[in-house]
Amino acid sequence: MRRLSRLAVVIFLSFLLVVTVMFVLENQQIVSLAMFGWSLPDVPVALPVLAAFVLGLALGPLLGGIARVSRKR
Repeated sequence: MRRLSRLAVVIFLSFLLVVTVMFVLENQQIVSLAMFGWSLPDVPVALPVLAAFVLGLALGPLLGGIARVSRKR
């Protein structure tokens, strides 16, 4: 059973990697971003989208953990 679950995780991560690579390859258009007078150099559109996704993946559990800790107090 453990071997089957490891295989499922490997298949899922491989699928996620393939989808990410396809997304990056399909979104090579150059975009310039500016916010509050601060601007980034021209980068492919996939870069800020993936950065926002990774930031959300990191902040979601962090904020959930903070909320859980503050609720226990």
